[in-house]
Amino acid sequence: MENSFPVSSVTPGNFRILQCLCVGRCAVFWCWCGDQGQLESLLQGNNQNQTMAAREKLEAVLNVALRVPSIMLLDALYRWDVSSFFQQIQRSSLSNNPLFQYKYLALNMHYVGYVLSVVLLTLPRQHLVQLYLYFLTALLLYAGHQISRDYVRSELESAYEGPMYLEPLSMNRFTTALIGQLVVCTLCSCVMKTKQIWLFSAHMLPLLARLCLVPLETIVIINKFAMIFTGLEVLYFLGSNLLVPYNLAKSAYRELVQVVEVYGLLALGMSLWNQLVVPVLFMVFWLVLFALQIYSYFSTRDQPASRERLLFLFLTSIAECCSTPYSLLGLVFTVSFVALGVLTLCKFYLQGYRAFMNDPAMNRGMTEGVTLLILAVQTGLIELQVVHRAFLLSIILFIVVASILQSMLEIADPIVLALGASRDKSLWKHFRAVSLCLFLLVFPAYMAYMICQFFHMDFWLLIIISSSILTSLQVLGTLFIYVLFMVEEFRKEPVENMDDVIYYVNGTYRLLEFLVALCVVAYGVSETIFGEWTVMGSMIIFIHSYYNVWLRAQLGWKSFLLRRDAVNKIKSLPIATQEQLEKHNDICAICYQDMKSAVITPCSHFFHAGCLKKWLYVQDTCPLCHCHLKNSSQLPGLGTEPAPQPPAGAEQNVVLQEGPEPPDHESPPGTGTQECSGDNSEHINRSSASQEGAADPGEDPQIPKGEVCPVESA
Repeated sequence: MENSFPVSSVTPGNFRILQCLCVGRCAVFWCWCGDQGQLESLLQGNNQNQTMAAREKLEAVLNVALRVPSIMLLDALYRWDVSSFFQQIQRSSLSNNPLFQYKYLALNMHYVGYVLSVVLLTLPRQHLVQLYLYFLTALLLYAGHQISRDYVRSELESAYEGPMYLEPLSMNRFTTALIGQLVVCTLCSCVMKTKQIWLFSAHMLPLLARLCLVPLETIVIINKFAMIFTGLEVLYFLGSNLLVPYNLAKSAYRELVQVVEVYGLLALGMSLWNQLVVPVLFMVFWLVLFALQIYSYFSTRDQPASRERLLFLFLTSIAECCSTPYSLLGLVFTVSFVALGVLTLCKFYLQGYRAFMNDPAMNRGMTEGVTLLILAVQTGLIELQVVHRAFLLSIILFIVVASILQSMLEIADPIVLALGASRDKSLWKHFRAVSLCLFLLVFPAYMAYMICQFFHMDFWLLIIISSSILTSLQVLGTLFIYVLFMVEEFRKEPVENMDDVIYYVNGTYRLLEFLVALCVVAYGVSETIFGEWTVMGSMIIFIHSYYNVWLRAQLGWKSFLLRRDAVNKIKSLPIATQEQLEKHNDICAICYQDMKSAVITPCSHFFHAGCLKKWLYVQDTCPLCHCHLKNSSQLPGLGTEPAPQPPAGAEQNVVLQEGPEPPDHESPPGTGTQECSGDNSEHINRSSASQEGAADPGEDPQIPKGEVCPVESA
């Protein structure tokens, strides 16, 4: 063995090296095993998390799907007219039946149905699942009874009492019935989670009797015995669980009392709302009704319908599915979710996945649903006939779609304007923004044109389509401002009076919107005075007058006053001369751009007139030192003439607490401030010491006491 390691060459040093290598390999091996264990534990944890997530989703689906039948039962009970039902019974052959001779008994059963529906609606999920399993078991037992009865009837019709294997038809009937009964027994034992299959095997007795060549007359008696035995089993089960509803009601009442005492009634309502998932529940209920309505129509029609016929079918189906309060609520929540989906898609189209990162909640869509509910209640939608209901629904849905388009514009407007003001060169982003604006410009106008084709033009219709027209006008203004921003981006110099143009464009739209709201209020008041007065209509007029007329008028007037005061203050400030700008040699501290023209504040700071005007819309203080800015007529000795420049070498900072700084001290250039220097600074300081100054410490709490004009650093 030439390559073997000689033992004689193992010195103490080599032995220590080998020992370290062995220990290192063992450590690496144990670390690898530990990593493998951690990896396996991580995989198991991920699998458990996925399993739990899938289970939670399944429970959420079951929580909604199992409660939909209770809403459908409430809807059916609301549609059911007990008086007309008994009149039909009296005209039919069932009038002699004792079950239909007591009207008040059936009426009480009608109310009991309401109670049972509410109980099923509010039952906890685990008990609701158990109840559905019991109901499924009862259906399976009934199916077993039907299989046994059909088999006995077929045997009586064949009148063959010999061995089954000698008659192929009899053998086929026996095999089919036996397989069906075995399937029923197996499913019942699985649903009830028991291994005692014999509890569900009573319907197999006729098959066993036929296998033993029992006469057919006796098999009929055995079949009846099997039915009675199964019924007794069901009665025993109901009797043994008779106190379960009482115990559930007692525990539920105890929990409700505790929650109300600790958290209050509002918290209880919110908890039930979230647990029952009321919006999703009613939406699923309405979609099921609508799907059944569409299916019933197309199942009875052979010829394809035209486009106008499909539109009429769509409106008629919606009208059929909102004839009760429950179905109307379902339509309201469906419209809310549709609006939420459209608005979410709009924001995703504009911003991509960033829309969900910035706004994960997306709490929109309820405005459209509430609008539909208010209009439906005010117009008495569910009390109308189907044709009139479809006619009214077309107008209500037009208003709802116009509201959705307005909400889309509220989402798109700041994004489009921010994109125009930014320096983003992405053509795809600009294309998405402009294309959505063009859609919001054309589609509302097309909607207004189409509804004018179907209805006669009057004042009320003009008010309805005014929202769509205003949306198109606002989009036009947004596109105009966007174009101005893009032009300013490509120009080297900013566009003069850009803020005024934007204000005039937005002000024109706000004025038109205010006039439309005022016309709506005037029309509503005239209808209330000269037409039919209702409490709901008066409340809506009052709310509309407060929010859409009074508050808008206040905001518009306040904005106008702020702009007027800002313009007057800017006009009162002295304009810097070319020598002052050269001496200042700095940029505007607001927009960070070079100053070819500027105004001088009483605290001797230089700003662009337009930039300072925008700042004065928000507050009337200097952006740098927070001194109050007043008209130059209020400052003694400071007129509209430009402030004189101090002589060379006379610059100094006037600070009362710290005293003058050394003569060789100079402010660093480019700070964007002028520290109340020279003759002008001393003049302002004297004014502030004797009369109202621009930097009076008692007038502005942001300036420390004892400082006339604090030194600011950019």
